[in-house]
Amino acid sequence: MKILDYTILTLVIVGALNWGLIGFFDFDLVSTLFGQMSLLTRIIYAAVGIGGLYAISYYGRMNNEI
Repeated sequence: MKILDYTILTLVIVGALNWGLIGFFDFDLVSTLFGQMSLLTRIIYAAVGIGGLYAISYYGRMNNEI
């Protein structure tokens, strides 16, 4: 489970950094690296979105650890 958690956390951080770059500088790093809405770009966006949904479960696990 820990490997999955670290992978998801990395995806969420990548998504957050990309949105920060878009918001502050109007620069989409993922599209720049992998092409404007190419298949790979869409897969990365989808993985970040699924990772964000999975990361919601962290709240429940934090309450169990206290």
